[in-house]
Amino acid sequence: MNPLTEAIIQFTLDLLQQFRKLENDNIFFSPFSISSSLAMVYLGARENTKQQIKEVLHFNEVTEDATEKATKQQVDKSENVHHQFQKLLTMLNKPTDDYELKIANKIYEEKTYQFLQEYLDDIKKFYLTSMESLDFINAEEESRKKINSWVESQTNGKIKDLFPNDSLKDVVLVLVNAVYFKGQWEEKFHKEHTNEEKFWVNKDSCKSVQMMKQNGSFNFASLEDVQAKILEIPYKGKDLSMIVLLPNEIDGLQKLEDELTAEKLIHWMSPQNMSERHVNLYLPRFKVEESYDLKDTLKAMGMVDAFSPPDADLSGMNGRHDLVVSKVLHKSFVEVTEEGAEAAAATGVTLTPLSMAVPQKFQCDHPFLFFIKQNKMNSILFFGRISSP
Repeated sequence: MNPLTEAIIQFTLDLLQQFRKLENDNIFFSPFSISSSLAMVYLGARENTKQQIKEVLHFNEVTEDATEKATKQQVDKSENVHHQFQKLLTMLNKPTDDYELKIANKIYEEKTYQFLQEYLDDIKKFYLTSMESLDFINAEEESRKKINSWVESQTNGKIKDLFPNDSLKDVVLVLVNAVYFKGQWEEKFHKEHTNEEKFWVNKDSCKSVQMMKQNGSFNFASLEDVQAKILEIPYKGKDLSMIVLLPNEIDGLQKLEDELTAEKLIHWMSPQNMSERHVNLYLPRFKVEESYDLKDTLKAMGMVDAFSPPDADLSGMNGRHDLVVSKVLHKSFVEVTEEGAEAAAATGVTLTPLSMAVPQKFQCDHPFLFFIKQNKMNSILFFGRISSP
């Protein structure tokens, strides 16, 4: 597996553990989008600030430069992290008629700061983006509206007002990531088979949901070690898939989350582990919209200096030591229906028909995890938990 892909999976699960502490029913975020935005900061970070970001994003496992590998031969096999982001972003943003996927990063900086041309050139080259100067000091509200308008345009109107009133005071640098996905299932659910059914929030309480149903062939595996099942639902075009992790027991999600590791997840979704089975699939319609101010989360994970004026070293951006990261905000949206998914998040894969066998029942009538991945690179683009559809 690609080293950058593994790093993003590690980062995904670290974020999940942090978001669990918020005690929200549902969770939904784009680890790829957050990771690529922070990688732009990493590009300009130096000394301890750089080391902290590197560890939080698990770039330790990704070759950064020749000095980090023992031999020239090994360096050639694993390009540096920025080249790998460039390749992945280029692949993900490739036009297709099968689905709509837009991943956009942008950096906004206070116009009184002069940035190094080398940094600006590298940002544009590796992250397919640009840096824009705004007058945060004299035109804070106008700057806020401009950023929000850009995010709204990148997400087809699904994400509005990313930055609330008075959120850009004293800002020096703002990172924004926007993700939009709209895709159809490879095999749609038929609306006439959707019925109102119970979804058990816990052992003692349930709620009514619109439960979609489909019988067909899916990549499937039973995970005996964590008492759960895993299923892959492909999107049209064979590039992206939704993976669903369903505990066997109504209250089994906490155990599954406690024991989830990158190594296990990589193994579970490998072709060696999953095989095509005939499955009776029950999946609720759901819509989730979440907002995260990631500053405290990232500090708790170990990225401290970048936010601290005395300690931040982002001199690779402007040649000086007078720059700090002020905000890292992330907002996400996903809606799953019979036709497919529309989201500020995405992924998909395709399956072929299977010979008849005893059908497996995969009934998502209690809390579950799901993620959307790009299949060629196995990159997790979006990750979520549904505890209350």
